[in-house]
Amino acid sequence: MRIIVQKFGGTSVATPEAREQVAARVMEAVNKGFSPVVVVSAMGRKGDPYATDTLIQLVKGVNPETAPRDLDLLVSCGEVISSVVLANTLQNRALEAVTLTGGQAGIITDLNFTEATIIRVEPDQVMRHLQEGKVVVVAGFQGITESGDITTLGRGGSDTTAAALGAALKAEVVEIYTDVEGIKTADPRLVPNAQTLPMITYDEICQLAHQGAKVIHPRAVEIAMRRNVPIRIRCTFTDDPGTLIAHTVETQAGWANVANGRVVTGVTQIPGVAQVEVVSGTLPPDDPTELRIFRALADGGISVDMITVLPERKIFIVKEEVVGKAARILEPFNLKVRITSGCAKVSVVGSGMRGVPGVMARVVEALYRNGIRILQTTDSHTTISCLVKQEDMGEAVRALHEAFDLGGPREGLSS
Repeated sequence: MRIIVQKFGGTSVATPEAREQVAARVMEAVNKGFSPVVVVSAMGRKGDPYATDTLIQLVKGVNPETAPRDLDLLVSCGEVISSVVLANTLQNRALEAVTLTGGQAGIITDLNFTEATIIRVEPDQVMRHLQEGKVVVVAGFQGITESGDITTLGRGGSDTTAAALGAALKAEVVEIYTDVEGIKTADPRLVPNAQTLPMITYDEICQLAHQGAKVIHPRAVEIAMRRNVPIRIRCTFTDDPGTLIAHTVETQAGWANVANGRVVTGVTQIPGVAQVEVVSGTLPPDDPTELRIFRALADGGISVDMITVLPERKIFIVKEEVVGKAARILEPFNLKVRITSGCAKVSVVGSGMRGVPGVMARVVEALYRNGIRILQTTDSHTTISCLVKQEDMGEAVRALHEAFDLGGPREGLSS
């Protein structure tokens, strides 16, 4: 049996016309000899009747402190509605389709309501229906605990459902359908000539997603990577082949491999951050102040990024909306704290930069030529990130995109 998992986002199932496009994609897979498992998100986006955010607003209007368990029970309904409607759309095309909740599909999670983690997948019921020749439509974004409570999987949860089912069922591929053509070299709203990448590695897309790209959640990629299940990002409404995510990028697939000069894959951005600088002076080696600073922030639920620890100062960034809380947490330490609000993190990502000299120089030169001040940098083997003022973010992204020649037609990029 050749199994394919196809995931369709909220815009792909929002209208009768869109659902007919989805049905055509499923029929296409069936005609190619696949047994499809279809994972769906709630229909539409915020403001639409059955969208997740709409359901949250509904109950929060009654009680802003709704218990997470009750919230999960409510918002899981959006995907259930979507899956039942789509299954009946498929049945109108003479496809035998069956609907399953996440729990019925065997998605077993922990008890962390609203942000549950999948602990295992028991796909027996899915396999039984596939063996009977049915298309299985699964409500994404949700699972069930050992004790029978419904949970949801947090942001990108339907992507996670699709990847987990693809891994458990040993699918040939997981297709993630959305309203864009695939993974771009940059956000096309900032860079009009951004290109669609035909192929990209798991590691690169994880880095792009962690650094701000929103096409797929990194948790879904990590699940697929562990089981070596390829993922293809496609548009529901066009016939473009999209972007294939796999362990390696093969030259025979029409893409120049790393050794042939692919240094940077894409440029991403995260707006709405603030830089925090804690001036501690020179501390003795056994002074616990550094540890206490970061422990206090962690205990306060504040995530820090772009961390630079020097003998006299500690520099990091936090989300703009929590910078006031961070300042209050740091106040008892009686240290000088400088806060620079209105910043953005801009990153270049690519597995080809590993061990290649001069990449940082090109980054700095590109920003310098465009009059963009760098407030801070961090790097890894595959990522270089620069903190800039938010008003410079768009120009910084465009400058880096141009500096690494990502915008024009070239080998491996669609024109």
